[in-house]
Amino acid sequence: MIFRKQSLQPDRKVHPLIGLLLFLISIALLLITGPLGFLYGLGHALFTRGIRGIGEYSLKIAVSIDQLGNVMMQHLLNALWIKKGGYAFGNRDETISSALGRNHQLGTLTALGRGIDAFLDLIDPRHSLNSIDYYTEPSEAVTDMVSWVEIENGRVLFLKEKGHPFYFLPGGERKATPSDALQLALYLKHLLGIDARTDGVTFLGTYESRNEPGQPTAILRQHCYTMPFVGRLQPIPAIEGPYWFGYADRHRLREADRRILDALHEKGLIG
Repeated sequence: MIFRKQSLQPDRKVHPLIGLLLFLISIALLLITGPLGFLYGLGHALFTRGIRGIGEYSLKIAVSIDQLGNVMMQHLLNALWIKKGGYAFGNRDETISSALGRNHQLGTLTALGRGIDAFLDLIDPRHSLNSIDYYTEPSEAVTDMVSWVEIENGRVLFLKEKGHPFYFLPGGERKATPSDALQLALYLKHLLGIDARTDGVTFLGTYESRNEPGQPTAILRQHCYTMPFVGRLQPIPAIEGPYWFGYADRHRLREADRRILDALHEKGLIG
C-alpha cells in the first residue's frame, strides 16, 4: 500500500502541446539513460542488499510499469475488462491490479476481466484485492468523505436528510484542508451545532464500498474518526435525527455503513 502525503492534490492543468513535449522528452531520457540507470540500480541493489535488494528493486520497477500500463492502456481496458458504471482504469498513481481489484469488489468485471483476475489469483492469491490502494490521487470514480463515529451504549449515531431514504454518518466531503479533524469539526458544527475537540480525535479506519445506484461515483470511501464534543446535539432543519443504530440494525443502512458497523462489531465497540 502506497502512502501519500497529499492524497487530495489535484492534477495541475497543462497545455496539450506542453504535455506532448514532456512526453517526448521523457521517452528520450528513458531510451538514453534508462539502460545505464537500470544496470547501475541492479548493481547497487546487489551490493547493498544482496538478492533481497534485487527483488525489492525489481518489484518497484514492476509497480511503475503497472502504473504506466494503467494510463497507457486505460481506454482499451475500460472497453474490454469492465462493465458500464465500473471503476475506470487510468489513474496515473494506481496500478492495473489495483483498479482490477476495485472492480472485483464492485462486481463490474466483464467475463474477460474475471478471467484475468482469476489467472492473477492463481499466481498470487487475492492479488487484485490486496493491490487496492487507498492513498492515490483523487479519482472521479470515488466519493471521498470524512465521517464521525459517535458511540453511545453500544449504538452509533446516524442522521437522515429530509426527503431522502438513506441514513448517514455525520460528516461531509473530504477536502484539502490542514487536517481531516479540522474539516470534520466544521461539518459537525454546521450539522449538529456542537463543538468537536480536535485534540481528542481517534482514527478508526478507512472503508470503501460500492456506492448506491444513481449516485455520481462508483465507490464511496469514508475516513472514520471519533471525536469528543461540547454542546447539545441540535440537527439543522434539513436533517432528521439523531438515530442510534446497533449491529442488529445494520439491515437498515447502506452497504457503506454496514461495513463500518461490521468493523466496529468485530472490534467489540458496539453490540
